[in-house]
Amino acid sequence: MMKILAIGDTVGEPGRKIIQTFAPMMREEEGIDFVVVNGENIAGGSGVTPQTAQELFRAGVDCIMSGDHIWDKKEILEIIDQDKRILRPLNYPNGIPGRGASLLRSKKGTSVGVLNLIGRVFMREHFDCPFKGAEKAVAELRRETPIILVDIHAEATSEKIALGWFLDGKVSAIFGTHTHIQTADEKILPKGTAYITDLGMTGSYDSVLGREVQQVLERFLTQMPRRFDVAAGNVQLHGAIFEIDEETGRAHSVRRIQKKL
Repeated sequence: MMKILAIGDTVGEPGRKIIQTFAPMMREEEGIDFVVVNGENIAGGSGVTPQTAQELFRAGVDCIMSGDHIWDKKEILEIIDQDKRILRPLNYPNGIPGRGASLLRSKKGTSVGVLNLIGRVFMREHFDCPFKGAEKAVAELRRETPIILVDIHAEATSEKIALGWFLDGKVSAIFGTHTHIQTADEKILPKGTAYITDLGMTGSYDSVLGREVQQVLERFLTQMPRRFDVAAGNVQLHGAIFEIDEETGRAHSVRRIQKKL
């Protein structure tokens, strides 16, 4: 049985620091074989840089997923084509840098397929269909491994749930990101796929989605542009642990986690 730790949207230095504390500890205590993080906000609260990515890799992270903020730091262009551990959503238009799916190795050497998707409902950009993109990518990954993890970075819970049913039995686990609020609907779908609508956030919980409260309030009250700094109080790590059968790729269990620094 393989144990996989999936960590929700990680915001800024506080998020990186708590992963550096807990990821190695949980690998040891929980017997974690593979760690995946949604890291689109790890660099100053928005974007990814080579330095911030390496901090997570040194802490034991095996894969960094992302979403609509993947391009917010131009430095990502230095590494996204070369490092297959860093994914951008698969269903961006053809021809852009990076990759949306990859085949990686777990701690014990088992092949793990990872797939990063982004939703279309209520999102700013116009993306290709995540359902059709996932169907093709999953078929390709299944030629190499039965263990496939999917991050659906989306606003609408309905879109995430629908994708869960669409991929049930075809992938090992589907977990949502983007809303920064952990949901309590973790389950094993009928055909053996583990599912949770949102993993939650890894960062400051004395905040608004990881940002300073007063700055966000001023934006809502005045509708004027306002810089949102990363908050630092009450730092927590939220995510889920999945147990996956290595032979079949079917999920055995899913458990939500919350850790406080």
